[in-house]
Amino acid sequence: MIDGIGKIGVFRALQLGDLLCVIPAMRALRRAFPRAEITLLGLPWARGFVERFCGYFDRFVHFPGCPGLPEQGYDAGALERFIVSMREERFDLLLQMQGNGTIVNRLLSEFGARRLAGFHNAESRMDPAFFVEYPEGIHEIRRHLRLMGHLGIAADGEELEFPICEADEAEIAALKLPVVPGRYVCIHPGSRGAWRQWPPAHFAQLGNICAEKGLAVVVTGTAAEAAITRVVRDVAACPVVDCTGRTSLGAMGVLLRDAALLIANCTGVSHMAAALRTPSLIISMDGEPYRWGPLDRSRHVTIDWMMRPRFGEVVDALEELMVVCG
Repeated sequence: MIDGIGKIGVFRALQLGDLLCVIPAMRALRRAFPRAEITLLGLPWARGFVERFCGYFDRFVHFPGCPGLPEQGYDAGALERFIVSMREERFDLLLQMQGNGTIVNRLLSEFGARRLAGFHNAESRMDPAFFVEYPEGIHEIRRHLRLMGHLGIAADGEELEFPICEADEAEIAALKLPVVPGRYVCIHPGSRGAWRQWPPAHFAQLGNICAEKGLAVVVTGTAAEAAITRVVRDVAACPVVDCTGRTSLGAMGVLLRDAALLIANCTGVSHMAAALRTPSLIISMDGEPYRWGPLDRSRHVTIDWMMRPRFGEVVDALEELMVVCG
């Protein structure tokens, strides 16, 4: 265990699923340092994430980007000013939880933290007392728990979380959706990156099967995914409740919590469903189902479409899952 820690920075400038998968590690970190101030250094959208997970994070700081990280553009002057501000923070512990370190380890070394810890590999070697070899071939949740263990911080379970507040409940209630809790399926056909998206027409066919079993069909997505969700709505032979662009992240959580089932690509909502204990059928198009698929395989089914692109097997999995779900 690292002693004398009062101020911790966590560097993870990534998207929703990436941050949800680090929550078990943050739970362990908070338990180990209950009085420390923990700051997330991340992308602009994550400010609301920090507010939602205020039990684990105390502050949010927007990381302005740097060369090599594709999630956002960067300005050299903004990055230079950010490095100066990080030196002024004087973190007791700064955790590199972004990746294997080839892009960011040298950058984070400039932040002036008393202790820098995280992941490294042959191209990004750091102090082995505080850095662990970036583990390949394991689940993202377990990868970050391995780092905690390397630092002497005991795990506090692998379960994901997604807190829901009264405002989230009120937002869904205001939509007056024509669905009954536990009697609808959420279909989320979008994903960040077209290469990770299963054909929308396939989602529509699965919606038809769910409708035949008596479930209402709700299609969800961001406003930017309207073209994708429109295909599902237009191709489906059953009525579809279209929530595209109508829900915030929190309202989406309520919608997922009350659903009988989620059908989605392997994207952020799949991790939300896992956190909310909503059964799911997840189509993996990224070739890494072992890394991103839900850990609870009794409640969630992940299909590796890259290895077995067989629609009939997806239908069989859906029907088996609906039997298990009741």
